[in-house]
Amino acid sequence: MADITTVNPATGEDIANYDYMSAQQVDEIIDESHEAFLQWRETSAEERAEVIKSIGDSLMQHEEELAKLMTQERGKLYEQSLQEIALCKGICDYTVANGITALADDEREVEGMKKGLVSYQPIGIIYGIQPWNFPAYQVFRYTIANLMAGNSILLKHASNVTGSGLLVEKIIHESKLPKALFRTLLIDHDQSEKVIGHEKVRGVTLTGSDTAGVIVGQQAAKVIKKTVLELGSNDAFIVLEDADIDLAVVTCAHARLYNNGETCVAAKRFVVVDSIYDEFRDRLVKEFAKYELGDPMLETSKIGPMAREDLRTKLHEQVEESVKKGATIRLGGEIPAGKGAYYPATILEDVKPGQPAYEDELFGPVASLIRAKDQDDALRLANDSRYGLGGAIFSKDEDKAIRLARDYFDTGMVYINGYGLANPAMPFGGVKDSGHGREHGGFGIKEFVNVKGIHVIGAKPA
Repeated sequence: MADITTVNPATGEDIANYDYMSAQQVDEIIDESHEAFLQWRETSAEERAEVIKSIGDSLMQHEEELAKLMTQERGKLYEQSLQEIALCKGICDYTVANGITALADDEREVEGMKKGLVSYQPIGIIYGIQPWNFPAYQVFRYTIANLMAGNSILLKHASNVTGSGLLVEKIIHESKLPKALFRTLLIDHDQSEKVIGHEKVRGVTLTGSDTAGVIVGQQAAKVIKKTVLELGSNDAFIVLEDADIDLAVVTCAHARLYNNGETCVAAKRFVVVDSIYDEFRDRLVKEFAKYELGDPMLETSKIGPMAREDLRTKLHEQVEESVKKGATIRLGGEIPAGKGAYYPATILEDVKPGQPAYEDELFGPVASLIRAKDQDDALRLANDSRYGLGGAIFSKDEDKAIRLARDYFDTGMVYINGYGLANPAMPFGGVKDSGHGREHGGFGIKEFVNVKGIHVIGAKPA
């Protein structure tokens, strides 16, 4: 029996089988990765940028192939798979344009010295443990920045997108990058812990649940290795009294249901002030009703299947538990008949503390509606969470919204009157149980480097 079997969530049919690598194979890959790093770190930033450009070019040559496989393995709409690949290309382009400057030495005037230099030097192998919801983007997000920094990359991808992980490896290997600098490991959790503990692995980055973050964070801490953890969230989208309701309704529906609702930075809790709550709720229900389930390869489909049957089961249990504790289903909330791991666009109302819809991350097309008394109460409710990845504020007073986002919203990212998954020019990451560290925006490129201070004295001590 194979160790890994990938399954098409739209049909329930098996796609392919894979076996785990042996301990010897993993050790050989790590040794080769380290040797490749020793040569890669000697290349200039300009040379690395040229290689990064070739990775982006190779990616676009496999655009349709990768998009179809991602849709097949995890059920995301084909159009959104293409959008994900465009984002990956954007990461390459941004890094080529900005990476050289970001890694340049800083020269500082320091009293008592001729000068001080701050240099950003690579540290070695960076091991990434990545989820299934964005099979290409999650990989490119940490890989491109760290290759530009001069590190080498190992990837453990989620088992249900094993084919996508191997195709990404093939795409990168067809670029100008030496092959040993990027390798995909087919391993289990016990093998993964050994990789984290390996003396030649210098950093660990995980995107996943807060539960996984605790485990991986502890494993890395035991061997004193830095981590970047991008974990779960139940992001609050605040709709204030002076919001453009037309804009808010359309944007909030998109922000909750994009990628079948399986996005860490998706809108999950809608905190709406009392004066406009009823109108917003009624219009949001109508907007959600437009998102019909369907074959993810068809342009007419608005929501595809969830990535796995067990994930749908968990989501439905969270909905049912919330209802038992007082929540009301306004739309959806029932598992449809037929094949595939489909779940309808669902809206829960009367969401209160103690319910999964309030406390936890619902990773699927389910929205939680929460009524706030006023602006201050809305911010209190938004911040009443163990998470803090993203969020949004809708208000026609843009200056006010910016002030509230900057000074009072306890989260890593805030959208004002809009929504976007990620932008290579802006930092991505959270606070509290949503993790630590940043990717994108010039920050990710320096997460796994040796920030080296060089003191040029040039004179005898007095």
